[in-house]
Amino acid sequence: MDKIRIDKWLWAARFYKTRSLATDEINKGRIEVNQQTAKPSREVKAGDTVAIRREGLVRTVTVMGLSGVRGSAPVAQALYADTPESIEAKDAYVQQRRFAKEPALSIEHGRPTKRDRRELQQAQHGWDDRWSASID
Repeated sequence: MDKIRIDKWLWAARFYKTRSLATDEINKGRIEVNQQTAKPSREVKAGDTVAIRREGLVRTVTVMGLSGVRGSAPVAQALYADTPESIEAKDAYVQQRRFAKEPALSIEHGRPTKRDRRELQQAQHGWDDRWSASID
């Protein structure tokens, strides 16, 4: 085998869980082969450069081998090699994510608690609506 469809290769190399997910990403224009936007039927061969845009990161790999079947992770990793630029970009992305502020921490007040609702209602109406068994 000297050529294989790009969607099948991306699936076999474990970049995507299913072949249809790989096809969807290709149709969205997130996959380039040799600096050209690919179509699912595009064939790749050993030595081609594939750029995969995912989660704000562009991963560039060189095709080292071809396979039409999905194998284990070590077998899949033998099908490609990351470029040095891609490794540097990934390291920078990981560093940026590590020191980025957690978005959930920017929320000062969430949904009010039961106590908060009672205090708000008492402040608005001037009365307490809780039932009490005590005799006043």
